Amino acid sequence: MIAAPDPNRKFSVQKAELVVFNRDVQELLTDFEMLIDIVKELGEGEQRGYQALFTVNEMVNVCDPSDPSSFSEAHSLAHTFFSQRNGDSQHTAHAMGHCHIDSAWLWPYEETIRKCGRSWVTVIRLMEKNPDFIFTCSQAQQFQWVKSWYPGLYSQIQQYVKEGRFIPVGGTWVEMDGNLPSGESMIRQFLEGQRFFNREFGIHCKEFWLPDTFGYSAQLPQIMQGSGISNFLTQKLSWNLVNVFPHNTFLWEGLDGSKVLTHFPPGNSYGMMGKVEDLMNTVKNNKDKGRANHSAVLFGFGDGGGGPTQLMLDRLHRVQDTDGLPKVQASTPDKLFSQLRADSALLCTWTGELFLELHNGSYTTQAQIKRGNRQCEALLHDIEIAGSLALCRNKTFQYPVEKLQELWRDGAALLHDAFGALGSKGISTGVFNSLPWERHEVVQSPAGADELALVRVPSLGLSPVEDTQPLVTVSVTSQADGSILMENGILQTVVNTDGTLASLYLINAHREAISDSCHGNQFVMFDDVPLYWDAWDVKWAESHKFLKVEFPVRVHSPDATYEIQFGHLQRPTHRNTSWDWARFEVWGHKWADLSEHNFGVALLNDCKYGYSVHKNTMTLSLLRAPKAPDVNADMGTHHFTYAVMPHAGSFQDASVIQYAYNLNFPLRSIQCDADTEPWSAFSVDSPAVILETIKQAEDRKGSLVVRLYESHGSSVTATLCTTLPVQEAWHCDFLEREDPTRPARITSEGIALNFSPFQIVSLLLIL
Repeated sequence: MIAAPDPNRKFSVQKAELVVFNRDVQELLTDFEMLIDIVKELGEGEQRGYQALFTVNEMVNVCDPSDPSSFSEAHSLAHTFFSQRNGDSQHTAHAMGHCHIDSAWLWPYEETIRKCGRSWVTVIRLMEKNPDFIFTCSQAQQFQWVKSWYPGLYSQIQQYVKEGRFIPVGGTWVEMDGNLPSGESMIRQFLEGQRFFNREFGIHCKEFWLPDTFGYSAQLPQIMQGSGISNFLTQKLSWNLVNVFPHNTFLWEGLDGSKVLTHFPPGNSYGMMGKVEDLMNTVKNNKDKGRANHSAVLFGFGDGGGGPTQLMLDRLHRVQDTDGLPKVQASTPDKLFSQLRADSALLCTWTGELFLELHNGSYTTQAQIKRGNRQCEALLHDIEIAGSLALCRNKTFQYPVEKLQELWRDGAALLHDAFGALGSKGISTGVFNSLPWERHEVVQSPAGADELALVRVPSLGLSPVEDTQPLVTVSVTSQADGSILMENGILQTVVNTDGTLASLYLINAHREAISDSCHGNQFVMFDDVPLYWDAWDVKWAESHKFLKVEFPVRVHSPDATYEIQFGHLQRPTHRNTSWDWARFEVWGHKWADLSEHNFGVALLNDCKYGYSVHKNTMTLSLLRAPKAPDVNADMGTHHFTYAVMPHAGSFQDASVIQYAYNLNFPLRSIQCDADTEPWSAFSVDSPAVILETIKQAEDRKGSLVVRLYESHGSSVTATLCTTLPVQEAWHCDFLEREDPTRPARITSEGIALNFSPFQIVSLLLIL
């Protein structure tokens, strides 16, 4: 097994010497290195390979180590070789200094900040000596750290940014995970990142830069475009374990049809050394020869920092236009993508997610962090909605702008403050609903901790707790064999003594959901000994075990559906091809569904991300027990909720999406006055459209930004209804920039909106 680095590994200093640097010797050694590497890469049988070998022999003949004056003649021979120019058809390598630094990895938190400081001061010193050196750098968070810790260095960086040599890229707060964050979390990455780069450097990033993440959601192209980004660079899919991704430069089409120009550096690395091997791999590995004649070469030590060195720059300078090698051009992301876009009519298109066939275990490992992430996303969602509504209902309420910015980049106190403004801090108990549909659910009754109440709460609003009666009384019956029969007028289920489901019957549809001779809710333990990284890959007091829960269901379908950010997608349930079976463990968010015509079964959860649906067996990954890098990962007590939901018709018509939201965004208790009337701020008249976000606009106090998306995969017209005093409504992008050409039409019924499948719409509401 290839394990994570040993954090306790020690090194001993074997030798220390005081030396004087000799630039002539260094230049000569670099000449020898590059020429010998050309021989190795091209071979003696090639004309240029043989010429390189011949030149090296001549250099050895004229070079006398005891006579430094001979070095210049040897260097001149090398210079003559390197100066023989390329033809116009040669591939162009766009060389950009790069220093990928993991913001969180196997070192203390503050070490990341020190790594940024050390790496970037090295870059600045190199820029002072090399006027054509260009460096790209992502992650606004790391810039913020350096600004706080090393203000002098930060001032120098700002100057080189003005000169166009130290180039902030990416447009996000950090290089985030591409699978697990919610759609709104992803949008906030771009909102916070782009605003930071604009405020600090006066720039807007046109490219999304994500070289090292474990997969890429099919909604990323739409999110990029909505954030003013049209280009995308990454590299990680070269790590695929089974299939070789067929392109390096292509158009990536997202779930809604949005397209971005995408480039994978063919050298298959974001930390190249400027060696001949790197340049030749860039040409040989290019899978789009004939379509794209330009590629990125990102050079510099990465992951743990370090960045480019003078040696790397010297290597690349020698071969910037040398016959037999690609042309090397000190370049910028803008120049690279401009060249690629010039020939974009020739490029192929890849539609849907970019799935990394590796690190599948990362969907499940560190379950407490996954749970905390989902809960924080839900909490921030509710804080912003409650705060926005409180702002409209109570003019003395102060919307917590700065605190929320910090949190997106303690939350219960903010929610309490917003609830206080909403409910006037009365002595009665009410219920707050942060979702855009009416809910009829069980909550804790104000009569006591053991008392429950069935309440009805309007969409995006509040209501006093008023107990209602169910249409059918729930019955629970113990049977002779010890099993429990439960029925509520919708479902009839039999639970065995071991907790498995013997039967799950949808009454009105007259359909049994559990397969014959099988049990649902089966806990299954797998041996889990990966080939590569223990905590990341899939092949609790347990060691190297993987706990899953299975539901064999009476449904036959070639595809299962999984929720992703702002939508859903289908993946095969069979293993026909290598592309199919490489997805033995996939990621999804709040729900997955397996349906045939007029019947299906959905699996819902409140904090899990790893799924598998093979044939008719639906599986949710619960816990893993890797031993590296964290020997205690996932040990201890865990709390999580999952639900199985048989349904008639399609999952869209059965409101699976809404029920999954209900599970993840529980009704919240709120103090209110005794005479409080039920109140709703917003509703949407189409079940296909989800009102995902309500927040105060970043730069316009008293205005709201609302974000909606089409969730069914259909074209639909919807009306956003509101009781708030909206004076104007404008379409805006995800950076909250108003589009003056696109006012939203306000009618007596509300704001009329048109959606294409999976489209995300942001509105600026002026109150």
